[in-house]
Amino acid sequence: MSQTFKPTSAEQTAELLTWAAGEEAPLEVIGTGSKRGLGRPIQTANGLDLSDLKGITLYEPAELVMTAGAGTPLSEIRAALAENRQELAFEPGDLGPLFGGPAGEGTIGGLVACNLAGPRRIKAGAARDHLLGFTAVSGRGEVFKSGGRVVKNVTGYDLSKLVTGSFGTLAALTEVTLKVLPAAEKARTLLLFGLDDRAAVAAMSRALGSAHEISGAAHLPPDIAKGSGVSYIAGAGGAVTALRLEGHGPSVEARLEALRGELKDLGQSEELHSKNTAALWREIADVTYLVEPADRVVWKVSVAPTHGPEVVAAITARVEARYLLDWGGGLILLSMPAGEGGWADELRGAVAKVGGHATLLRAPEALRRQISVFHPQPEPLAALTARVKDSFDPRRILNPGRMYSGV
Repeated sequence: MSQTFKPTSAEQTAELLTWAAGEEAPLEVIGTGSKRGLGRPIQTANGLDLSDLKGITLYEPAELVMTAGAGTPLSEIRAALAENRQELAFEPGDLGPLFGGPAGEGTIGGLVACNLAGPRRIKAGAARDHLLGFTAVSGRGEVFKSGGRVVKNVTGYDLSKLVTGSFGTLAALTEVTLKVLPAAEKARTLLLFGLDDRAAVAAMSRALGSAHEISGAAHLPPDIAKGSGVSYIAGAGGAVTALRLEGHGPSVEARLEALRGELKDLGQSEELHSKNTAALWREIADVTYLVEPADRVVWKVSVAPTHGPEVVAAITARVEARYLLDWGGGLILLSMPAGEGGWADELRGAVAKVGGHATLLRAPEALRRQISVFHPQPEPLAALTARVKDSFDPRRILNPGRMYSGV
């Protein structure tokens, strides 16, 4: 008989995991399950639901630090930060709709476990770069802590970097402490029109290499741009390349004018003000453009920006794909028909030629069982992954096989 356990404290979580380790009873570790479709399917008799470990336990706006239970809804975190004009600088997206669920259901623990970050990653880094400390329970049933409440904390090993992005396979997070930052006073986006993929990446590289502190650089091909909820983008009638600038008002205005002048050789440009800027980059962070049709697979590909157009050209020559480029061309998000094997061999073959990795972001459960969801690891790295798993979870009870078979 299957059960789902819902502890209300780290101590209860430890008791449950001690029992599970003793019985060698694997558990599916979830918050609200909003990202359950990300990763390999897990077959376990029991579940560990951490959604009751919620609530902001410490928030010091002047110190730019917040501590919250792992099950705290991300919407609650954002609301508290907004009251003080602060934010999570790594701009995490809401992927609930991409996986067929409602928006606004994700938790802060799930965000950290998946190491998600949005368009501002090129400037601010990912979730792991903002995690100051955490409390968690290992697969041995041991409560442990790492880090603290200040940025310059050098006590012990930097386990924050290890658990972030481990998808619950090493430990069950019960509490996290994050660095937060002031929200920008003003945001503007410069739009360039009609560039092909290579020209767009060249333009984004020019902008990112300038002194104008670009905080977002994305390219929307014509079929993606027309689906935007921002009229300037949807009505462009072609591809749109977007460059975001944020900061103090006078600084943003001056930098925007200078950037516009430097890129005037690329033709017509337009400017989005704060409201439309926020709407556009939220669409990009949430991968809104690829939510439908829901029966298509979605891939996330990371390569050097200059190789982005090359990979896109290689795959679109083989299969009908909808895509957009973010992170200056270094992040490719593609939607394709499921087909035989989800086009994994073709896509990973194209990536292998230039270096990088491809992650299957969304696919039917059967396909996620059939192929590697995360980019296959070289043998030495796979062996290291297994040893790390053994150190934290020797009985293989935490999300077994969520990332790689056997671990």
